[in-house]
Amino acid sequence: MKATHNNDTLVLHTGNEIDGQFGALSIPVYQVSTFLQDAAGNTKGYEYSRAGNPTRDALEKAFAALEHGKRASAFGSGLAAISATFMLWNTGDHFVVSNVVYGGTYRLLTKVLNRMGITATFVDTANLAAIEAAITDRTKGIFVETPTNPLMEVADLEAIAGLCKRRNLKMIVDNTFMSPYWQNPLLLGADIVVHSATKYLGGHSDVVAGLVVTATEELGEEVHFMQKAMGGILGPQDSWLLMRGIKTLSVRMEKHELNANALAQWLCTVPDVKRVYYPGLESHPQHVVAKKQARGFGGMISFELADSATADRFLNRLQVITLAISLGGVESLICCPAKTTHASVPADVLNSLGVTDRLVRLSVGIENAEDLKEDILQALA
Repeated sequence: MKATHNNDTLVLHTGNEIDGQFGALSIPVYQVSTFLQDAAGNTKGYEYSRAGNPTRDALEKAFAALEHGKRASAFGSGLAAISATFMLWNTGDHFVVSNVVYGGTYRLLTKVLNRMGITATFVDTANLAAIEAAITDRTKGIFVETPTNPLMEVADLEAIAGLCKRRNLKMIVDNTFMSPYWQNPLLLGADIVVHSATKYLGGHSDVVAGLVVTATEELGEEVHFMQKAMGGILGPQDSWLLMRGIKTLSVRMEKHELNANALAQWLCTVPDVKRVYYPGLESHPQHVVAKKQARGFGGMISFELADSATADRFLNRLQVITLAISLGGVESLICCPAKTTHASVPADVLNSLGVTDRLVRLSVGIENAEDLKEDILQALA
């Protein structure tokens, strides 16, 4: 299709070119493990679905366009995507990583990759000086989650990209919370972008997937090699589901943010809510940075209640908002990160960062915002 920078158009008109035979508007599901060869080693473009599958390829091409990258690779989960990315490096290599990071990423780095000699230093990546101070002669890259999960801290991606260029480091960004609809880190200087596609990209809580997009063909080929060698691929049925979800990304993200903005402003007026974390609030410490580098503020809010007991009662009394540990679905989901998504992080580390058991994380869905407010009020009553 004609080149465009409009994501409303991209989500609908990339990846649909595969079916030249019948003109189907929905990508066919090539539910197949192997492919006929005309002669030994002479294929029609595919030989075995771990190495490549037409349905998965269509998804990867479409998503590379959405993130304005050169190549994308689809994995069986977000953590599989992050794992394959870190496996591009070697024993002895070091990374600087956002300190308030998804618990699964923290677990991967501190319980798995450390066994292979890949180490990490966790710092406040909203503080450029802290990042620079953590760089050693073994540092190979900076892994940034922005906004962070669950405290919604925002890192200045252009500033970090400049630091990486000066120090010859790779910049990796977890863009799950914002999605490519609101934020494109590769356009701001990042080298690699990772997503838990389970979340906003799928959007319907019915698929588990991960995506990696690279700024260059060379890096993309390295990730594809890891995908093939390690085997953590996304299957064709899930690839199709993910493409179906992406087609409605723009309309969903607009509604998510519309509701989240309304709820965040309103929560600031609710007496039982002690603090609200949302980059769209002018009181957010990195509001100006968020406004500069993204087209919107997303659909994720965290807020603090008086104590753990209050938080537990509140979560158990909700009737419209669902108590569940994922995010980004059309339905509103809520959890206590300290007890669920970040339970693999030591309690003393969580407490030092402010991720306590009185903090709740709300993934604002596309329901009527007034219904969500009423549900929160009755649960707090």
